[in-house]
Amino acid sequence: MDVVVTSAVLAVVLPLAWLLHRSLRSTGRSTSIARRNLTRGLASTVVAQTGTLESRGTGSGALLRTLTPEVAARRVRRLLDVAGWPQGWTMMRVLWAKVWLGVGVGALAGLWFLGSPGPLSALVLLLAPIGVYHLPELVLSARGKDRQQKIARQLPDVLDQMVISVAAGLGFEAALSRAAANGTGPLAEELTRTVQDISVGRPRREAYEALVRRSHVPDVQRFVGAVNQADAYGVSISDVLRVQAEEMRVKRRQRAEEAAMKVPVKVTFPLMVCILPALLIVVVGPAVMGLSASLG
Repeated sequence: MDVVVTSAVLAVVLPLAWLLHRSLRSTGRSTSIARRNLTRGLASTVVAQTGTLESRGTGSGALLRTLTPEVAARRVRRLLDVAGWPQGWTMMRVLWAKVWLGVGVGALAGLWFLGSPGPLSALVLLLAPIGVYHLPELVLSARGKDRQQKIARQLPDVLDQMVISVAAGLGFEAALSRAAANGTGPLAEELTRTVQDISVGRPRREAYEALVRRSHVPDVQRFVGAVNQADAYGVSISDVLRVQAEEMRVKRRQRAEEAAMKVPVKVTFPLMVCILPALLIVVVGPAVMGLSASLG
C-alpha cells in the first residue's frame, strides 16, 4: 500500500516540479522583448489571426505559456470572441483560472486518495482535475450560445431599420452606422465595432468577415455573404436588404415554431415524474384507504 501511495504522490508532484523548473529556466525575456520590438504595430493582427500567447510578456506570462498549450489558448480566445469578451473576463484570467482550478481540485483529490485509497478516489483523482480544468470554457460556451441567440433574434429588426434608412436615401454604411447607434444589445455592439473598423481604414470586406468570426451566427454569415456579393456584382443594396429582412423574419418565426413544438416533449418527463404520482395519490389514495378499511 505504501508503494501505491508513493507512486500516486510522485505522479502528481514530479510533473508540476518539472514544469516549474522549465518555466524558471527558460523564461526567454530577451527573446520576448526582441520579438515585441520587431512586431510592434503588428501585434493586433497577429493575435487576431493566430491567437497565440506571445503577447503575455514575461514572468507569470512565460509560466502561463509553459502551462497552456497553444490549442487551448486559441480555443479560449475563440470562446471569448463569441461571448463578446464579458466584463472582467480577460484571456489571462481565464487561463489562470483553468490552471488554478485544475491544481486545486487535483490537490484535494490527492489528499482524499491519500486518506482513503480506493478505486473511487483514484477515479476522482484522475477525472476531477480534467473536468474542472475545462469548467471556465463551459461557462464561456454557455454565455456565447446565449449571445448568439440574442443576435439571431435582433437581426431581422436591424435589417428592417436598415431597409428604411436606405429607402430614405442613406448609403449602406450610413444605414449600418445608424442601426448600430440606435440599437441595443450584442448585435448593436458588434455593428458598432464593425463601423469603427471601417472608419479607421480597414477594408470593408475584412471588417465584415471579422464580424462573422466574432458573432459566429449563420444568419449573420448569410447576410454578410449577400452584401459582399451585391458589392461585387453591382446589385442594388436596397433589394438585397429587403430580401434578407424578409428571409430573416421567416427564419425567426420558424425557430419560434420549432421551440413551441419542443415544449410538449420537454414537459413529458416532469409530468411523469413530479405531477402524475401526486395526482394518483390524491385521486386513488382515498379509494385505496377506504377499500383497505372495508376489507379489514
